[in-house]
Amino acid sequence: MKLLIADDEILTREGLISSIDWESLGIHQIFQADDGLRALHIARLQEPDIILSDIRMPRLNGIELVEKLSELLPDTGIIFMSGYSDKEYLKAAIRLNAVDYVEKPLNPDAVRQTVAEAVKRRRQLLYSRQNEDLLSMENASELALLLTKPYKDNSEEIERLAGELSLRLVPGCSFVTYIVKLKTDEPISASLKEIRENLEDFLKNFHRHSFYIRMHAIYHVFHIMGDSTPSSSVLSSIDIFFKEQFQPLGLFSICRGETANGIMKAYSSYTSAVVAMQSSFFFPPGTLLTSKEINASSIVFEKPADMDDETHIFSDELAAKNLNGCLLFLDRLYQKYNRNCRFLSNQIKDTYYKLFYSLNDSRQKLKLSAGAADTNSNESIIEFLENCFTYEELHQTLKKRTELLFQQLDSYVPEDNMIFMIKDYIAKHYGSDLLSIKDISDYVHLSAPYVCTYFKTQTGQTLNQYLTEYRMEKAMRLLEDARYQIADISYKVGYSNGNYFSKSFKKFTGLSPSKYREKMLK
Repeated sequence: MKLLIADDEILTREGLISSIDWESLGIHQIFQADDGLRALHIARLQEPDIILSDIRMPRLNGIELVEKLSELLPDTGIIFMSGYSDKEYLKAAIRLNAVDYVEKPLNPDAVRQTVAEAVKRRRQLLYSRQNEDLLSMENASELALLLTKPYKDNSEEIERLAGELSLRLVPGCSFVTYIVKLKTDEPISASLKEIRENLEDFLKNFHRHSFYIRMHAIYHVFHIMGDSTPSSSVLSSIDIFFKEQFQPLGLFSICRGETANGIMKAYSSYTSAVVAMQSSFFFPPGTLLTSKEINASSIVFEKPADMDDETHIFSDELAAKNLNGCLLFLDRLYQKYNRNCRFLSNQIKDTYYKLFYSLNDSRQKLKLSAGAADTNSNESIIEFLENCFTYEELHQTLKKRTELLFQQLDSYVPEDNMIFMIKDYIAKHYGSDLLSIKDISDYVHLSAPYVCTYFKTQTGQTLNQYLTEYRMEKAMRLLEDARYQIADISYKVGYSNGNYFSKSFKKFTGLSPSKYREKMLK
């Protein structure tokens, strides 16, 4: 089962996770949210069986959270936590049919007992609704999760679940694991349900069936089981099926593990698919990699030996203002890392982080405005790297940023040093709702009235006008990306109040954020 813990105090969340043996309660996946809106987003994506939520949270309190989820997840068990003895909140919780209410400071034993009861009720609900298919799917998901771990560590539980699912574990039975990595933040539960149903119907043609588990939000693991070893033509047909089914959901990568004979060796198919997935970053979206193609059983990941040298070469070419030298260097880098199976993606991302940093450092030294770049701060670089789906995307972004820097140089008009410092400070801190003129004036070591007057004289805009314009332009760019929810965009560009953000955006563009997104995504 899945548990979502929603609380704005990280110590509370981490303390709960570490102090309770969740697997003994039947909880195999735990998600965390530090406010109500994040909890709502995660709940829509992950569909937890139980939500353990603080009542009073930023952006959306626990009662509002559950009200919004009442139609989407009517059977999810709710447990409220609060340090406040507020009868009105208690009444609201009761009206929402919360499983229970635990007071802070939390007692781990009390929480454990309450969650155990919620798990029991959840299972009873599955039975009472005569939904054997749903219960079977849950057992199949639990089995799928256990097959991602060594058999010897979970043999009894695997055998129990196999028995409940009436599986014929004959000596010659085979397992092949497919892992699909998706790049999407959109709710896809309905699509996945349809894919799984289609897969079961498709596999009947080959006398096989599957067990599915979703891991870390973006990985979808399918264990394909049959009574005999699948032929190459059968595997090819399944490969094509997965590609066709996932293609409408956006960018994806698929990896197929080695065929394993016997349930005791099923884990080896999963691990070989994981190794193949490590290399998928370096191949185009839509590629299906097999462990055989990349020789996953014998692959040894290397550490790039000349990372620092590569950074220095790029920095030197930037310092020399040599565009051709920069592009030649980047082309050599692309040839070295594209479609390679020798390096881990995080190693190459570390190298590219240094290259992005060099680019930003050059922009600083040349006093070019950071606002023209997507990756204009160390924080945004890190965020971009974390969300980067393929090496191609990573490399092309760096190349475009490099070309943009030289374009700026061609049209460069020296900017007043103080104005540059102010704009650069805003570019790095616009996402904070606490950013103030005093912060800016302190940064440049001048009084706030003088800074305001000087900025208006030099640019023709007030500081507040420039800050608002900067934030709105960032919001417009984010709204053009369907992955981001409007509430999250408001937060990202420095507005803690969503209504105020919407009014400011409409005043600036003439359209509400939702209308603007609708127009841009047509």
